[in-house]
Amino acid sequence: MPPRTRNTPSVPLVLVHGHPFDHTMWNPQIEAFSATRRVIAPDLRGYGPSPAVLPADLDTATPLSQFAQDIEELLDEAEIESCVLVGLSMGGQIVMECCERFPERVRGVVLADTFPSPETPEGHLARNAMADRLLAEGMRGYADEVLEKMVAPFADANVKDHVHRMMTATNPRGAAAALRGRAQRPDYRPLLTRLTVPALVVVGADDEFTPVSDAEAMHAALPDSTLQVIEGAAHMPNLERPAEFNKALADFLETRIDPAS
Repeated sequence: MPPRTRNTPSVPLVLVHGHPFDHTMWNPQIEAFSATRRVIAPDLRGYGPSPAVLPADLDTATPLSQFAQDIEELLDEAEIESCVLVGLSMGGQIVMECCERFPERVRGVVLADTFPSPETPEGHLARNAMADRLLAEGMRGYADEVLEKMVAPFADANVKDHVHRMMTATNPRGAAAALRGRAQRPDYRPLLTRLTVPALVVVGADDEFTPVSDAEAMHAALPDSTLQVIEGAAHMPNLERPAEFNKALADFLETRIDPAS
């Protein structure tokens, strides 16, 4: 899980990508923020060039707790005592797991296009069935089907190409293991009510996977949060509307994390 980093004085940002992507989904944020703070955008276990580190059993799962442990170890290696965690979709759920695992190191959180509830019985079956399909067929068919739900149909062609390229390049074994792990995820809703660090909740107005109502519910549950709905974006507002996403993140960092900087 090699990090992309740059040393700066402010509170570091750790950017946790979603499924089935890699660290390049954060390119607009890496470019915008690395000049003023340390930014770490790892490729999660089984994504990008990071190995899946899986046994031969194709029914294996990578639980969210494993991803969180990987991030904790990365913070140790990078000698980072505390940080702001930013996660989108599955990445947001990993951020929640990190808050459960090492809350003393979390200065703030950004939860983008994600949700905290456990998997339903139907969802459990669906995720495992999709894992089987990815192992049997590879990623392209899935990528073709969901592209215009990941990003809005009217998204910039370069953004669409980038998202499709990330999905098709993902290792099916890593993606399948993550799907099986997410099917086993716990209920993070009680955690949100205990999370006292500043939080920014972001969602694309046209997101079908995690609609605005999910973001509103998280905003209501969090003791100290701000909600930002980004118009003209679906599930990946950080890529679809980077200027708007970056402004929301910059305002959050300036006013809630580094007000004296």
